Amino acid sequence: MSKLILYHGSPEIIQTPVFGKGKSYNDYGKGFYCTEHLELAKEWACTENTDGYANKYEINTADLSVLNLSSSEYTILHWLALLMKYRKFRVSTPVMKRGADWLKEHFLIDLTPYDAVIGYRADDSYFSFARAFVNNEISLTQLSYAMRLGKLGEQFVLKSPAAFEKIEFVSYEIADNTEYYAKRKARDDEARAAFRAELEKDDLDGLYMRDIIREEVQADDPRLR
Repeated sequence: MSKLILYHGSPEIIQTPVFGKGKSYNDYGKGFYCTEHLELAKEWACTENTDGYANKYEINTADLSVLNLSSSEYTILHWLALLMKYRKFRVSTPVMKRGADWLKEHFLIDLTPYDAVIGYRADDSYFSFARAFVNNEISLTQLSYAMRLGKLGEQFVLKSPAAFEKIEFVSYEIADNTEYYAKRKARDDEARAAFRAELEKDDLDGLYMRDIIREEVQADDPRLR
């Protein structure tokens, strides 16, 4: 990985991304969220009644420190711990609070040393899958299956001034909301329907959040792979 083409879906044309802007409660905190997939960027750009823009950029990552959550040293629990830290997370049960606290204590990664992060994108449906796992409603196997349902792929998030200095605007394409909002909604509906079907299956031998806490499962446990 050296030079990458990235896309950022937005209601605006953004020629110069600005460090420090953005919402602190996104998946990985404040940052500039991109994807390598044009079609996904167009989906993310559109609301129901408003067209958007897929901004295209080039970035050279050669001198950047990039955290790739898909690499073999990390597991889906590292991603979950980051969600528990940064996303607005409604703790509705004592079980859920215990699970969220345990993940943050044992699997949370400090993002401070990194210029950029590569990891899952948690759309609303995906965030609900994560909450279900932390609340012991689904097993780790079922969660992993759910994360593949909508084929959202990974996002590339710029986190540091050094990363923002490296990104260069190339061009943009208009995203028609009548096409891409419908695609975005269809993707979400499909993921939720497949997930509901998966929930009807009993995973009696699966690894649940309560098992992970009780057994003090560590990152090198093969069951997490």
